[in-house]
Amino acid sequence: MSGARPKRRLGQHFLFDPRVLGRIADATLAGPEDTVLEIGPGPGGLTRALLERGARVVAIEKDPDVLPALRSRAPEATVLEADALEADWRAAAGYPDPGRFVVAGNIPYNITSPLIERALTPPLPARIVFLVQKEVADRIAARPGTRAYGGLSVGVQAAAQVERLFGVPAGAFSPPPKVDSAVIRLTPLAESLVGELEREAFRRAVTGLFGYRRKQLLRGVRELTGWSADRSLAVLQAAGVDPTARPETLSPAMFAVLSRKLVDGGWNRR
Repeated sequence: MSGARPKRRLGQHFLFDPRVLGRIADATLAGPEDTVLEIGPGPGGLTRALLERGARVVAIEKDPDVLPALRSRAPEATVLEADALEADWRAAAGYPDPGRFVVAGNIPYNITSPLIERALTPPLPARIVFLVQKEVADRIAARPGTRAYGGLSVGVQAAAQVERLFGVPAGAFSPPPKVDSAVIRLTPLAESLVGELEREAFRRAVTGLFGYRRKQLLRGVRELTGWSADRSLAVLQAAGVDPTARPETLSPAMFAVLSRKLVDGGWNRR
């Protein structure tokens, strides 16, 4: 990794273990007909592994200091110096066929949520494979009724099938992070549980109700909306939700229904 020094301010931890890099590349299921948009390639370890599987790779890298090492290691890749939070991903990739488009990367822990949100914004890729902090992977993949289940779980699972594939120890990175990591694969649902125009209301409902996760949903809805007990109960009943249940027991599908009923009932989502 000569010439490419990780920067703490950018949250950089370069993955160097070739076996792990190969497993991540395999997890993308990408081949010669596919375009992979890689987020934060660093010095190009995963970029090289993806190219070796025949994929066309477009890499978005913010740090100009790693570009020489990246271009040297992966000369076949298209390398763009840009901020992945600001760049137009589809345009950068050349507007590939969504069915042959994959997003992948060892992404900075401090911007994991916004990058996942970008990846799950239509038009959607066929797959998303990210290396993230283990705790975040556990939360994304968590099932209703478990301790890790929360707003992040619901938000991602409303849009994609989630697979937590395998863990990656801190020692596989340079410098080693203070936590372990894990690889997740997100496969967008054929039809999202939440429409584009419903997304903001859904987000506010989920976030708001998990703010009262220790309370029964009747109390949570009352706190969220400022409505009376009778009005809140009527909305919960219309959604088919037990008013004595707690937020962490609701599936993403039930949250979608409840969000719609809240809006239909007159909740000002703004």
